[in-house]
Amino acid sequence: MRWNRDGPHLAVVLLLLLAASFPAGTAEKRIAIYAPATSYSLPVVDRNGRDYVGLLELLEPIGNVSSRSDGLHWRLRYSDAEAEFTNGQNLAKVRGRKVDLSGDFLLESNRGIVPVSSLGTLLPRIMGGAVTFNETSRRLFIGGVATHFTAQVSRTNPPRLVMNFTAPVNPTIATEPGKLRMSFSREPIVAPGSPTLTFDDKAIPSATYSEFNGAAEFVINGTAPLMASFSNEGRTITVAAAPQQSSASPAPAAAPAVPPPAAPLAPGAPAAVTTVVTPRHFYAVLDASHGGDDRGVALLPQLAEKDVTLVLARRLRQELEYRGISTLVLRDSDAYINLDERAILTNTAHPVIYISIHAASDGRGVRLYTSLLPAGEENNGPFIAWDTAQTRFLASSQAAAQGVAVELLKKQIQVRTLAAPLRPLNNVTAAAIAVEMAPPDPDVMDLNLAGYQQNVAAAVADGIVAVRERLGASQ
Repeated sequence: MRWNRDGPHLAVVLLLLLAASFPAGTAEKRIAIYAPATSYSLPVVDRNGRDYVGLLELLEPIGNVSSRSDGLHWRLRYSDAEAEFTNGQNLAKVRGRKVDLSGDFLLESNRGIVPVSSLGTLLPRIMGGAVTFNETSRRLFIGGVATHFTAQVSRTNPPRLVMNFTAPVNPTIATEPGKLRMSFSREPIVAPGSPTLTFDDKAIPSATYSEFNGAAEFVINGTAPLMASFSNEGRTITVAAAPQQSSASPAPAAAPAVPPPAAPLAPGAPAAVTTVVTPRHFYAVLDASHGGDDRGVALLPQLAEKDVTLVLARRLRQELEYRGISTLVLRDSDAYINLDERAILTNTAHPVIYISIHAASDGRGVRLYTSLLPAGEENNGPFIAWDTAQTRFLASSQAAAQGVAVELLKKQIQVRTLAAPLRPLNNVTAAAIAVEMAPPDPDVMDLNLAGYQQNVAAAVADGIVAVRERLGASQ
């Protein structure tokens, strides 16, 4: 688990509320590989005007593979299959049979690289199973891993585009005037019946599907700004018009009869700070750690912490809302939000509890953290000290952690409760805990098991319900 100490950037908060995520483009050529147990991508290199990829690197994440070189010859063993290649030759031998590579095999520093165009012929012989390769977009599907989807506009007011997927998805989402883009780089999304879909609706008239450079993209056209929400454990995405804010300058708010609890002032912030008024209060705010260029811990070469935390946050939201607890996922896309911004957005939403979600490859089960506050900085006067904003809520945070720990143990999930000077817990004006999920056994890939994630999410939700009266009434 990595806890950064970024400086405050209050101006960025307004930008984050206007646009959740704008993925950074890249000119690097890549190939995406989708397999039953994992999905990942690799860089593609150019050799003599052809696209090449490392064969050992392609196979390593999905099976037991080894290689050795002897002069101009390179041998690869994958499970029970043996393949032989010769530098500068376009013929290989796999399981004793010749295979045309459609281009020369190259041996570079004992690393064997093959033409990308040969993968559709070469891999089925090495792996002994079905392989589908979309060469134009460089997307490789191993076995029956394809995720299909349907898209239909509901006859509601306002209308909504409902997309149902055969497996959970986690696209990168970006918005621009009149469009919402979903980029699928980790999910084996395949094209619908037609690349262009038209809907009999003025608000959302059409959508287009395309593939390029190891990713699939679905672009939804609208006559107003659009926003997306997730449900059904990530299997359903609903797109609707974003709530419109008035363009007129807001009138000064009347002073309330009883002043609300003071909000903490971030380090370096001006004395007067204009806050964004949210139309709805949430009982719980879930914060999937990391995001964007901040991948968090590399749990495995192809498994980043930021992806695991987002999936777990969505599962926990579903479990909480099923129990009648209104919930906001702070980072519901692959966006980067620094620690001060996470705290500011949380405090603006005025939740009863804040839950930061992390993942780790070391240890077993779940670790629960509450804040260990630094000494000094008394909270007197109109503002609360930023680094000790959690002071008034620490007892509630500890009660929440204890309640969650009891429920985790009921599900036979190992759990430890700890106190640490963690951010942004110290800066949150609500009960605040961090949930760090480690694998249930030595296999780190088991962090991705849907059943294990669901058990953790259900236990956390049950724990919050158990101490609900001690934390505060539902909003």
